[in-house]
Amino acid sequence: MQKTDLAALCDNGALEHLDVDIWGKALLKDPTPKNLALTGEALFLRGQWLDALRLALEVVNANRNNVPLVMVAAGMIAKHTPRHDIVAALMRNVLRYDPDNLQARLALADAIVAQGDVTGGCALYREIMASHPEEGNSLCEHISMSLLETGYAFEGLQILSAWLSHMPGTAALLNNMACALERTGHSELAIAWYEKALEIAPDDPTIRFGYALAHLKAGNFHEGGKYYVKRTPLTNGINWWFMSLPPLRHGDDVAGKKVIVYQEQGLGDTIQFIRFVPYLLEKGAEITIATLPPLLRLLTLSFPDVTVRKLTDFHREEGYSYAVPIPDLTFVAGVKSESDIPARIPYLRADEHDVRRFSAMLPARRPRIGLVWAGERRMQAEFVAADKRRSTTLAEMGAALTPVDATLISLQFGAPRQELTAWQGQPLFDPMGEIRDMADTLALMESLDLIISVDTSPVHLAGAIGRPVWLVSRWDACWRWGDSGDTSPWYPSIRIFRAQERGFAPVLKEVGAALQQWVRDWKAD
Repeated sequence: MQKTDLAALCDNGALEHLDVDIWGKALLKDPTPKNLALTGEALFLRGQWLDALRLALEVVNANRNNVPLVMVAAGMIAKHTPRHDIVAALMRNVLRYDPDNLQARLALADAIVAQGDVTGGCALYREIMASHPEEGNSLCEHISMSLLETGYAFEGLQILSAWLSHMPGTAALLNNMACALERTGHSELAIAWYEKALEIAPDDPTIRFGYALAHLKAGNFHEGGKYYVKRTPLTNGINWWFMSLPPLRHGDDVAGKKVIVYQEQGLGDTIQFIRFVPYLLEKGAEITIATLPPLLRLLTLSFPDVTVRKLTDFHREEGYSYAVPIPDLTFVAGVKSESDIPARIPYLRADEHDVRRFSAMLPARRPRIGLVWAGERRMQAEFVAADKRRSTTLAEMGAALTPVDATLISLQFGAPRQELTAWQGQPLFDPMGEIRDMADTLALMESLDLIISVDTSPVHLAGAIGRPVWLVSRWDACWRWGDSGDTSPWYPSIRIFRAQERGFAPVLKEVGAALQQWVRDWKAD
């Protein structure tokens, strides 16, 4: 087999037709950083992260002293996987050959922090700062953002405050300071720092998006919306054909026009903002909702006057005038403040047959309390870090909430559901094996008296039908829950319990005490 031009193969789309073994052999014959990056990134983007990881490690193992190659492998692994232990091992190997490699030292410190050793990581950061004073600004930018991305916003804020107290701020440093303030519950202060950053870099998309989120979290929907709708839609790099249509904006005349309303973000985001579809219908629009399979049946049941299509099977059609990501509907509808949020609840509906089916399946003893302790587990590093901040474990939640004089129902989906097998506390009834999609989950919730959940999609489902729901929010709460308070204008039936630190143990103890009182006060309908 002759030397393979991997770049040409990628350009020709050959990766989709070649198996991993062929690509591995080609890489081992020509193990350049460029070829590793082309192959690895392509496989990661196809969702074959285990194959990509295996290939990267095989190539590196055969070329351990090739520092540029190892650096590319570590960068991909850090970006696309949660295997910070592997990144740390690779960087220690690089530093044996090149002990003064600044990027390797930084990557090692990042990996140490990401594994939870913030003390060890920060000690290495201090050593790096001391040995490279001429790189102070760029190092502070990197270190503070690394701490923010791994959930150490307070530590990042301390570093930024100390640095900016005696050094001029770059746009990146000012942006990081604003981000740290927003994540620690000071959105109004964050806005001022974002404005300073925008004075230096007015067109920077990262700064503009952070500025939008800070305004939204502070309740300034009008100002935040102006920047939010100008973001690049978060579609994992997929350019759906309808994204070339004119974007729908507030004030556009939609009477008699065909409009595509498409899922852009997670299930919870879609459930939260789909409430604005009636606004467009009242304006005379003909709506097609493009969504993913878990929501297909639910949205069809809930909005009988619109067409609901599977996003991935929605091929090019003519006659549409506008397209709009579902989260943008808030601003299309002219919401300027919390008082403008529609009070029309419930706005989702379940199939009555399914409601009766799940009601008959559940234990008769009440009150029935649904529990969700973790969000969806994803593999990409940035999402893994966010999930760690919002999720707890069944063991931790169960220890805080039980025993309780109630029937406990598991609403947990995905990989964390496996924790039930090790649970030996108060029994949890688990009907999730019968759940096909979010329409089933909604139907199940209709027979529950209370839902307690971390910040994931069941919170939105419960809120959308007005079921009592307690949100156990991470300390760096999502913008939609604001900086403070135990209520939300989005869902009148919600009660928010806010963690005040990275761990959930203290706030779960608070939830447990409140639950005991709730059960004592509960009365059947």
